[in-house]
Amino acid sequence: MQTTLKSPIRFTGTGLHSGQPATLTLRPAMAEHGIWFSRTDVAVGDRLIPARWDVVNRSPLCTKIENASGLTVSTVEHLMAALAGCGVHNALVEIDGPEVPILDGSAAPFVRGIMQRGLRQLNAPVRAFQVLQTVTVTDGAASATLAPADTLRIDFEIDFTDAAIGHQQRSLVMNNGSFARELCDSRTFCRQADVDAMQANGLALGGNPGENAVVFDGDRVLSPGGLRHADEPVRHKMLDALGDLALAGGPLIGHYTGVRAGHSMTNTLLRKLFATPGAVRMVICDRDMTARLPGAGLVWDEIPQVA
Repeated sequence: MQTTLKSPIRFTGTGLHSGQPATLTLRPAMAEHGIWFSRTDVAVGDRLIPARWDVVNRSPLCTKIENASGLTVSTVEHLMAALAGCGVHNALVEIDGPEVPILDGSAAPFVRGIMQRGLRQLNAPVRAFQVLQTVTVTDGAASATLAPADTLRIDFEIDFTDAAIGHQQRSLVMNNGSFARELCDSRTFCRQADVDAMQANGLALGGNPGENAVVFDGDRVLSPGGLRHADEPVRHKMLDALGDLALAGGPLIGHYTGVRAGHSMTNTLLRKLFATPGAVRMVICDRDMTARLPGAGLVWDEIPQVA
């Protein structure tokens, strides 16, 4: 069955790139509503933006969605990963600014908030998108692929010259609560040189190393407290991938493989998937299929205690 939240949940914080404070409220929604964002700070015009692949304004730094009126919400990927990873199918996301609060740089605060409130089942079957044909996009050494599978699986590989990151690779089937248990507390990361360059160009204004990002410099981890996982960077890339794939408009059933892929490439992959005849179909999930979706089998005691 489809789900929504039992009651509203509020989060406050600043945007990583804009530095602007924002209050975000997750509200329950009816069956077949899906996930929509509403800019509550806008008094005139269309303030609703669907959380969907075809309204993404592609950017390498974050995922930004934009409606026909030009209204945007950026850095939606961590929240979308939490909603997908907790099995939330319907919600209205009210936000009074242009960027989702970065919080601790991971999806854990959102996951814990959702699980504390709990979910309510709705009288409607889950509709998912099943990948039927393999599709791939490439850009130099980077690539992203979706292939047929009976559940959502994410494989990711990264390779950085910084010795503290280096080459990392991980694979995870995204059911039985694995997102919350294995990925949700992994924080966004960057190199100190990138932070300096972004701040010089008016970006990353809300970043605070140690609180909402992991900063690397060569063979050093600059953030106080170090890493939450030895391979935290690749885990965070998988978190991002889940959030970007959640913009399919419903749960995705397929095998995603990312090699040095980012937000823009994953969105390009979704665009190719839906543009390729016969590559994907919508299915009504039976009980067995629903049990294999992200969020199924999530147990409170398995959620990391970091947030």
